Amino acid sequence: MKFHDYLIRRGKRVLLDEIEKPPREWESALDVFENVLSHEKKVTGLINQLVNLALEEKDHATNNFLQWFVAEQVEEEESAGGILQKVRLAIESPASLLMLDSELAQRVFNPPAE
Repeated sequence: MKFHDYLIRRGKRVLLDEIEKPPREWESALDVFENVLSHEKKVTGLINQLVNLALEEKDHATNNFLQWFVAEQVEEEESAGGILQKVRLAIESPASLLMLDSELAQRVFNPPAE
């Protein structure tokens, strides 16, 4: 929605297309979090491409807008990587995986500030 709202404020028309559904099944907990980290890296790459384009176009307002996403992706990759490390350590121990699951269930979503 941040992208949508930004484009509207800039007087642009927004067209929303269907996006591909994410996977629903994985081979293991390790596979899940390897995919999570891979996806975060893909998102980082896409955001970096937008930043590069904004810089090429000398669109400083859009570059400024995108910096929030750049910083957010650093956090997201760090978080996904940390969880992946924990899963790798716990993968052979069902009790450890259960504890990690409980820890992750305690996380609270904090929506981004407008």
